[in-house]
Amino acid sequence: MKISDDFNENISRNTLFWLLLTNALVLSPLYQDATLWSIGICCICFVWRIGIYFGKVAAPPKLLVTSLAIGAAITLGLVSKEIGMLNALVNLLILGYALKYIEMRQIRDVKVVVLVGYFLIAFALLERQSMLDTVHLLFVSLINTCVLISVYQHATRKINFSFGAKVLLQSLPLAILLFIVFPRLGPLWLAPSMKNATTGLSDEVSLGDISKLTRSPDLAFRVGFDNEASNASKIQLIPNEALYWRALVMENYDGKTWKQANLRKNAQQRAYRDRNQRAMPAQVDQSNSLNYQVITEPTYQKWLFGLDQAFSETDHVVEMDDFRLYSVRNIDQRFSYRVTSYPLSMLEPVLTPLTKRINLSLPKETNPQTQALAQQFVKDYPEPLPRINAMMQYFNQQSYFYTLSPPPLGNNQVDDFLFKNKAGFCSHYASALVFMARSSGIPARMVAGYQGGEYNPKAGYYSIYQYMAHAWTEVWIEGRGWIRLDPTAMIAPERILDGFDAMFTGQDSYLQDSLFTSLRVKEIPWLNDIRLQLASLDFYWSVWVLGFDEERQQQVLSELLGEVNTSKIIILMIVSFSIIALVIAYYAGVFTLKPKQDPLIKRYSHICSKFADKGYPRETMPPQAFANFIHQAIHQEQPQLAADFNKMTEHFIALQYQVLNDKQAQQHQKLFKRYFRKVKIGL
Repeated sequence: MKISDDFNENISRNTLFWLLLTNALVLSPLYQDATLWSIGICCICFVWRIGIYFGKVAAPPKLLVTSLAIGAAITLGLVSKEIGMLNALVNLLILGYALKYIEMRQIRDVKVVVLVGYFLIAFALLERQSMLDTVHLLFVSLINTCVLISVYQHATRKINFSFGAKVLLQSLPLAILLFIVFPRLGPLWLAPSMKNATTGLSDEVSLGDISKLTRSPDLAFRVGFDNEASNASKIQLIPNEALYWRALVMENYDGKTWKQANLRKNAQQRAYRDRNQRAMPAQVDQSNSLNYQVITEPTYQKWLFGLDQAFSETDHVVEMDDFRLYSVRNIDQRFSYRVTSYPLSMLEPVLTPLTKRINLSLPKETNPQTQALAQQFVKDYPEPLPRINAMMQYFNQQSYFYTLSPPPLGNNQVDDFLFKNKAGFCSHYASALVFMARSSGIPARMVAGYQGGEYNPKAGYYSIYQYMAHAWTEVWIEGRGWIRLDPTAMIAPERILDGFDAMFTGQDSYLQDSLFTSLRVKEIPWLNDIRLQLASLDFYWSVWVLGFDEERQQQVLSELLGEVNTSKIIILMIVSFSIIALVIAYYAGVFTLKPKQDPLIKRYSHICSKFADKGYPRETMPPQAFANFIHQAIHQEQPQLAADFNKMTEHFIALQYQVLNDKQAQQHQKLFKRYFRKVKIGL
């Protein structure tokens, strides 16, 4: 085996092969972050490098590569405000990687490309942390490592790959040890998001906006309830109509759009500084609490999800006064947080004058028919609670329809909906109820979030998808606080009782624009079972790896060490480091516990012992003489076995005693194994 550390040595063809693979694989996870012209330059460089590999073109002049690099840097500087500074830097690194890749000529260039490749893999891991993405990036790391190995080992590609896999596997115990015992530190800085786009709900809702999400099969978040004995029966009894996942509260209405009140926006801006936690409800009954873990997908927004009334002690999670959970930093990667909810607690029993004024305000001179209807309710039902119940019954008594494609509305949206179109989605009904309640003097507001969830019996958790987005109403009644009312339940009760899929088919909603989503196999039992199994694996990965916080770390260390203290952790690390170092040293050949027998000789000796058991001992005969002896002894009764053993011996002698190049050795090794298996079966 040839070992080389000459930086000025030319690149071998074996290394060029691995470089072709790693270039495509390293850039593949970052395609969403790269601009179109960055992707174009990368493709040109890749095609050019293929031409170099096959000897069709020469390496480009350095002046051309330098000019491209300067032009790319200037262009990125000009568009950095549009795509974000961090995204611009990542694009700069991608372009530097591609341009260095095309102009490299010597070993020192290969090492630079490999090092930059590891940086790009790390960037991809910051954003993509699902189990599938992690496996993908581990494979990319393996190929990138194979490039480095090929620089030092001029061996076959198979040997390079095998050695690279061993190096990666040897590093895993150390990575696992550091993952378990290293303190869970918060970020040293808040890095800007690499994306500006947002996913899911918006902080402004126009009538019909939420219905657009019904065309999205994307996962919004997952929820796993605690499996403690005290809660086990309760988890199974959570009905679909109780799964209202609160995300946003809309209190300002201008006649077209529902928005957050300025009071709430100001509180959000102060959330990082103040970190205020909401007071626990009075006379809490812990037996009626729900403890669960939420794993939300990246939304590049800050609002979180929870059942009323939700509390969380997770870092970076703040409890807002309108009973929402809020993150102090953008959710730009999967985020796990723990929640305790008290579904029977009263929400805000005392309403402040400012909050009351906000939730009674209406745009002037709008929707006169609705306001007249509200006054009729006031006349017929003087008390607030009977009045709001009558308003709910009104939706059930009139000929209203629930649809994903409501007709357009005019300037007086609520009037057009209630008295003209009479067809709408959840936001139409919630908005109309809030408007009627406010017009009658009852404080009311719209809440946006998600309703329902798909239960996965394989792992015992709920999956909530974007198409489950929903809007409902809250009204404030003295002595009762905020009460949740959902007029959708009066129009389409199956939507609330049994979930979205009970009301609409996937083909007419979330499957319509998505050809490759796994939700398409829901109607095929065995494929759906596979889908749930794979989703369960990803859920466990999110819980135990992405959700491995300080609390879970302490639980693991307590199981390993009993009482956790600094001395025990130091001893654990020293012992673990020593064991890992000894194992690596052993496999590296630094020392051996006993002489290792050559696998070739071991196989040959095994066959000889089998013949000895049948009465044909080898004793001191050379391999060829023993093969002739066996041939004479058994060729009449077992001619095929005699011929196979003769062939096996022929390849054994070639491998053991002849000087062979790599290709010849590989061919003899392959044939020896083939005849070894045949002889072993024959014996």
